[in-house]
Amino acid sequence: MFNSILGRLEILSGQAKALGVESYSRLSPYLETCCLRLSASLSYEKAAEEIEVQTRRRVSQKRQQRLVQRQEFEEALSEEPVTQMSLDGGMIRLRTPKGEECEWKEYKAVNLLKQQQGMAWFKDNGALVEWANQQPIDERVDCLGDGHDGVWGVYSQIAQPQQRNEILDWYHLRENLHEIPGSNKRLKAAEDLLGVGKVDEARQLFEQCNSEEARKFRGYLKHHRERIPNYSYYQAEGIPIGSGDVESLIKRISARVKISGAAWEPSHVPQVLAHRCAYLNGMLSPEHIFLSRQ
Repeated sequence: MFNSILGRLEILSGQAKALGVESYSRLSPYLETCCLRLSASLSYEKAAEEIEVQTRRRVSQKRQQRLVQRQEFEEALSEEPVTQMSLDGGMIRLRTPKGEECEWKEYKAVNLLKQQQGMAWFKDNGALVEWANQQPIDERVDCLGDGHDGVWGVYSQIAQPQQRNEILDWYHLRENLHEIPGSNKRLKAAEDLLGVGKVDEARQLFEQCNSEEARKFRGYLKHHRERIPNYSYYQAEGIPIGSGDVESLIKRISARVKISGAAWEPSHVPQVLAHRCAYLNGMLSPEHIFLSRQ
């Protein structure tokens, strides 16, 4: 029975249509799923080794890679209203010509906090916005992010202005505050004020400070004033005040894309990210893969 499932039989066109696989494929749907699941966490080389050990079937490193590149991975869609999301950027190493210094580029990731579903895109903010707007967004959605303008530029295209409640990540705000040299007593007072959303009072504490860090922080507060709420109230209500969920998603994506020595062809990066996210979202079961081909 095991060999009949994993057997390397040619699948003809009629059978392929019924099974949802390519005609004349030598890989069964089950074996393809095993390959995709392993290569979502391991290098293609290690995935090939594991497949051979576990199934006694040889699926080469190159074939593992081709299998990923031709796959259409299903995107996660929430089944309930989205009340919170967080957005941040991660880094991925791109392949460069031999002898040239390695190149790192940013991709963007979004995590739906309550649903714990996340997706990532490389140089395609349009696809990110389209995916987010396909979700059943609630009448009010908290949009969490750090201080980078790129994050808020993307958020400006998601949902309607009256739906978005933009929130500056508390931990990034606090980190920026403590960059200012000087009195710890003043820093503590400013932190207490910011914790309850008193931005103008906190900013006033640094009006007479001449350091570059203080000047930048005053501008930072002015720029993000409308994104700084009463964090203490949010905490009391059990509402997240940081973008840790998307940072966690990026770490889990990095566990695959930053495997030692890994460097990616730029044209392959979108599919690599889609592959890893499909795995993290629990969408690499045989049932999901089969239905995505129908």
